[in-house]
Amino acid sequence: MSDHNCCNNNPLVPLQCKLIGITEETPDVKTFRIQCADGSKPFTPLPGQLAMISLAGIGEAMFSITAQGDDWIESAIKRVGLLTEALHSADIGDAIGVRGPYGNSFPADALKGKDLLFVGGGIGLAPVRSLILHVLKNKADYGEIDVLYGSRSYADLVFKADLFENWPKQLNTHITIDAAEDGWDGHVGFVPSYLEEKAFSPKNRACIVCGPPIMIKFSLEALERMGFAKENIITTLEMRMKCGIGKCGRCNIGSKYICLDGPVFTLSELDELPDEK
Repeated sequence: MSDHNCCNNNPLVPLQCKLIGITEETPDVKTFRIQCADGSKPFTPLPGQLAMISLAGIGEAMFSITAQGDDWIESAIKRVGLLTEALHSADIGDAIGVRGPYGNSFPADALKGKDLLFVGGGIGLAPVRSLILHVLKNKADYGEIDVLYGSRSYADLVFKADLFENWPKQLNTHITIDAAEDGWDGHVGFVPSYLEEKAFSPKNRACIVCGPPIMIKFSLEALERMGFAKENIITTLEMRMKCGIGKCGRCNIGSKYICLDGPVFTLSELDELPDEK
C-alpha cells in the first residue's frame, strides 16, 4: 500500500496509528509493528532513521525503526521508563501516535562494493538491523557480510530468529554472551574483546557499530588497533535525541544537532566535534 494516506503536513502532529503486531524479544524488549489507523504505512524510512512514538497522556520518545514492510514499520523497544513501561503493557489494536522519519540514515549507497562488519551489543542491534535487512535485500551490491553481536545472557539476545535461523543462511554470524551459562555452547566474552579475537581485515571493509556507550567506546578503540580507517567506522548517537527537529537543543554538540545532522556519524566526523565538559 502507499504511505501517503495518513500523512499530514505538520511534522509536530503525530499520525494516528495502531499496533498490529507485538513480539517479545527478551524479558525487557518487545518489537512493535505499527500501521496507520486507516491501514496504510506511516512513512517510508531510510535505514537508520527514527520515529517519535507517543501514547496520549503519557509522553513520547524517539526510537529506531528496525524493519518495514509494504504497509507497516517496526520498532524494538526496551522497557526502561514510564512511556516504555506503558508500551510494554499495550495490546494489538491499541492506538499510538507516530511522527517521522527523523535523522539522517546509514550511507547505504556509499557502502556499496564493500565488505561490511556489523558490531552490536544488547538493544544496539535494533538500529543497525534496518541496514542489515536493506543490505540482504540488495546483496549483489555488497561484499561479504559479518554480524558480531553480544548481550549479557542468551535471554537478552534480541532478534533470535534472525541470529540463529534467518541470517546464518545469508551472512556470517558471530554471537557471544558475557558469562557462561547452562545450555550455551557458543562464544563467551565481551563484544570488544571478541571483535579483536576475530581479527577482521580492514581491507575494503566498513564497520557499523551500535550498542551501550561503554561497548561502543572499547569497540571503536579495538577497530582502530585493527587498522580500520576512521572514515570506515560508522556509529550512531541517537540516545541524545529528544525533539527530533533541532528545537530543544538537547542533542547539540558544537555546530551539530544530532537529530538533524545525525544520528549516524563516521568516527572521522565525530573527531571533528568539540569535547564535551
